[in-house]
Amino acid sequence: MGIMNGALKAGIAKLKESGTDSFELTVDYVKQETVDPLKALGRFLAFGAVGAFMMGLGVLFALIAVLRILQEETGAFHGNLSWLPYLIVAVLGCGVISLAAWRVVSGPAKRRRPQTTSTEETK
Repeated sequence: MGIMNGALKAGIAKLKESGTDSFELTVDYVKQETVDPLKALGRFLAFGAVGAFMMGLGVLFALIAVLRILQEETGAFHGNLSWLPYLIVAVLGCGVISLAAWRVVSGPAKRRRPQTTSTEETK
């Protein structure tokens, strides 16, 4: 009976060890498949946000530079026409915004989508 009891205890210990190994393997797998990609995505988003902020700041400075050039270096916008450089820069800024929006909408993602025809949509 002592031999049987010892074999039973050894079997239970191996079972507990196997269960612990399975649990650790599952936890490692979940980390590998969820946490690690989320960390990489967060890093990607952080660099993208910083890059977008810097590009926006650069465009803002360029628009201010154009405004100052129009106000100071040209002699055409004095008196009743002093508002015209602001309008020119506002239109230029709207053009930059619309160009960026157009590139976002018709960028690489649109080329990757499969094109469907009207006959395929009705199927």
